[in-house]
Amino acid sequence: MASTPRPRRTYRILAAAAGLATVGALAAAMPASAGQSRSVTPAHHPGSGRYQDVQLLSFNDLHGNLEPPTGSSGRVTEKEADGTTKTIDAGGVEYLATHLRTARKGNPYSITAAAGDMVGASPLISGLFHDEPTIEALNKLRLDVTSVGNHEFDEGAKELARLQNGGCHPTDGCYNNSEKFEGANFPYLAANVTNEKTGKPILKPYWVWKKNGVKVGFIGVTLEGTPNIVSADGVKGLKFGDEVETINKYAKVLQKQGVKSIVALIHEGGAPASSAYNYDCDSPGAGDGISGPIVDIAKNVTPAVDALVTGHTHQAYACTIPDPSGKPRMVTSAASFGRLYTDTTLTYDRRTGDIARTAVKSANHVVTRDVAKAADMTNLITKWKTLSAPVASRPIGYIAGEIGNIGNESPLGDLIADAQLAYAKSVDPSADLAVMNPGGIRAGLTYTSSGGEGDGVVTYGEAYTVQPFANTVNLVDLTGAQVVTALQQQVSGGNDAAPKILQISRGLTYTLDLTKTGAARVVADSVKLNGVAIDPAATYRVAMNSFLAGGGDGFTELGKGANVVVGGDDLAAFEAYLKANSSATTPYPVPTADRITVVK
Repeated sequence: MASTPRPRRTYRILAAAAGLATVGALAAAMPASAGQSRSVTPAHHPGSGRYQDVQLLSFNDLHGNLEPPTGSSGRVTEKEADGTTKTIDAGGVEYLATHLRTARKGNPYSITAAAGDMVGASPLISGLFHDEPTIEALNKLRLDVTSVGNHEFDEGAKELARLQNGGCHPTDGCYNNSEKFEGANFPYLAANVTNEKTGKPILKPYWVWKKNGVKVGFIGVTLEGTPNIVSADGVKGLKFGDEVETINKYAKVLQKQGVKSIVALIHEGGAPASSAYNYDCDSPGAGDGISGPIVDIAKNVTPAVDALVTGHTHQAYACTIPDPSGKPRMVTSAASFGRLYTDTTLTYDRRTGDIARTAVKSANHVVTRDVAKAADMTNLITKWKTLSAPVASRPIGYIAGEIGNIGNESPLGDLIADAQLAYAKSVDPSADLAVMNPGGIRAGLTYTSSGGEGDGVVTYGEAYTVQPFANTVNLVDLTGAQVVTALQQQVSGGNDAAPKILQISRGLTYTLDLTKTGAARVVADSVKLNGVAIDPAATYRVAMNSFLAGGGDGFTELGKGANVVVGGDDLAAFEAYLKANSSATTPYPVPTADRITVVK
């Protein structure tokens, strides 16, 4: 999902402190039943003279999750043959490395690619060090190429260039005993991100993989709407172009260079009709089980592109969506946080230099934790965890159970909104309410101990994973009419197709009627504060993070607030609230998430 990128908080750390698969395949035959591969394979032997099978391993939205993610963020749902579902613990680069290395065995023509958001909104073990640990891990994973995602711009284009090219951080310096950070061994592709003044891409727009006469080109783009979900400072001086126009432009460039096998890496995605990773999104017909922005993109990207590797929505799918000529084409995504990887077979025709599209097969595989850990990744995690431990392990509060971040209104959303209102009242006792965008809540708070701190103990590292963006808590004046309009913007305008439901503080209530459309889904006369209807003409003091106060995520009305006061760090406010309202003997209760009445 979209998020609230801000420059990540950093600290100087002194050295002394220091599976099973869901299968999609291109079909020219009758549709197969769920779970079956649909492909038309040319009469050839893989690896024989004319045809060469090329393995494409891919993943997306890693977000610096080096350690196995916890709670629901570290599980995938699998649909069983009898129609029931089960969850599987998944993810962690120690296991991802083992799975990828195993998959490559026997495949000399193997490429590993990604579709953006490798860094940003990362757990503390990576985010504390400006994501240098994640780049180091990706180098060890033998990542060949990735597109940029919106989170690659969290700290701006200059920091992205440093991640690509290396060099110590301009403020925090070098971390590894003054060793210079070497940067990424793989190219970041940013074909549709250009300098406003020069019009030129800020990084390479495309890259070509070559081996023994086989050539596969990659074009990388992020979603055109990146400026709407990234802080203004992060995208200052940059222009983000249309995904389809950009891909089609560079496909022609590659073709003129004699590269006819082309893969698009797109940091934009879709939503399958089921959350099960092995859901058949090609039933009853090609691409019938998926919706969202990627569908329109896939239907308009030139047929010269042979496959689309996508991301951003954190969903799992391997679907075939018709290209502009009506022929099905593979479109994949591997969920997020390193829980899945996609294995796609591209059959290269040496005679034409193109991919035999009817032979393309793709499947998502679970990064299970029942395999041996990759020793080099274990060493990497140990090194960075030792450096981050003094900050990460500090307890800041106690919870009575798992506090999740899932749903239109989530228990954790309630907790964070209440924490921001409490902070706001400490600054200005007249503060009335607080709102929090759901994309800024990156994970739930798990009850089970994650590192020896004990069940129910919330550490600073866990809280950092929840709110890693270094926003400030701001206060603004809004009229009652503006408050209602902001709530309506959750489900209208740019948020109409994919609503972003604000998390709200205690005392604010309203009805969300999902049987209606557009702004009408927020029932205006149901909006109340402490049981009293919001007065359209009255002025309310509203707390929110600095991203929302800037009109982020399509909440332009929130950006019109008057009498602005820029407060302190949002994570510090969260920490202070937990400390004041929980203890080992009286842990914070799991919020009931009952402030929004949802009609379906």
